[in-house]
Amino acid sequence: MIQLLLALIYLSFISLGLPDSLLGAAWPSMYIEFGVPVSYAGAVSVIIAVGAVISSLQSDRLTKKYGTGRITAFSVSLTAVSLFGFSLCHSFPMLCLWAVPYGLGAGSVDASLNNYVALHYKSRHMSWLHCMWGVGASAGPYIMRYALTGGKGWNMGYRYVAFIQMALTVILFVCLPLWRKSNHDIINTQADKSEKKALTLKQVFRIKGTKEILTAFFCYCAIEQTAGLWAGSYFVLHNGMSANRAAGFASMLFIGITVGRAISGFLTFKLNDVKMIRLGQGIILAGIILLLLPFGETVSVPGLILIGLGCAPIFPCVIHSTPEFFGADKSQAIIGIQMAYACIGTCVMPPLFGVIANVISIALLPVFLLILLVVMFLEYEFLLKKIFVDK
Repeated sequence: MIQLLLALIYLSFISLGLPDSLLGAAWPSMYIEFGVPVSYAGAVSVIIAVGAVISSLQSDRLTKKYGTGRITAFSVSLTAVSLFGFSLCHSFPMLCLWAVPYGLGAGSVDASLNNYVALHYKSRHMSWLHCMWGVGASAGPYIMRYALTGGKGWNMGYRYVAFIQMALTVILFVCLPLWRKSNHDIINTQADKSEKKALTLKQVFRIKGTKEILTAFFCYCAIEQTAGLWAGSYFVLHNGMSANRAAGFASMLFIGITVGRAISGFLTFKLNDVKMIRLGQGIILAGIILLLLPFGETVSVPGLILIGLGCAPIFPCVIHSTPEFFGADKSQAIIGIQMAYACIGTCVMPPLFGVIANVISIALLPVFLLILLVVMFLEYEFLLKKIFVDK
């Protein structure tokens, strides 16, 4: 029964990734049809992120009230309906309207599922589950490309993914008894029986180590998204690479993350979460150093791949170690805020570097990433000192 539930969670993580890359794949066709500037994609992303932040912050209260199974099923259904709404849009305002429930659904299920896996499964499953997210995120553009090359338009690409999400919704609702039979659902845990009331933001920030882990997580997400967004431009403007070649090489970051998480799952048999995070930080540092070297694309592309491989274990291992560091009764609240910080980091820091690149030089990308890495390293080490001293 537990293995069947785990398979269902793996399927859910693939579905989480499927819609995340659709907007980028479809936008070149969408903005022309809507008659808006190409930059308006950022507005849609911000709306989705704000919705995700709001629902992530509410995940503790909602999960304790309804349980992970129900939250997952409802959130995926909300995402499915929103994606179907996207497929019906023929104006930019309508797209923005449907982006609101999409963000709300995505944020809630992400926080709830991550906490559930952190509480009940080993670290390797967290790494492999996030690898499955990467599989879903990689498959999304191929589904959109199939729709576009088949002459069906971007609307049908969104509709295909909406149908997949609807099918998963049915499976999730049918399989709700699995969560109860596994005796693992959060509403049944001993921690939750003793702590029914959801923690407020003020209470969470008073917990020793919370500020440090949130700052470190913010910096990690900023590194991943800033490198992912600006690597192609860095290759073109700093290394003199052609736009076509740069577009292909820029995807190496996400390939590195996906492959790295598959490998990380096996490494966790020997290394604990703290060692995996430190290993990831060291590999990111090696990648940034390669970007700093004045040897052009010969070292820049391997540097980007190393950054992706280094990023691979950090997200899942930070999440997985949260119940151990802060307690099972507090982990849902903290992971919910971590997801919110992830959204904020991905929304704020890549545009901030865009301003720096425009005003000064895009050559500062590795320096920007290095500063974020140093802050992340220091905050994580401060966290460990607090946690282990306290214990």
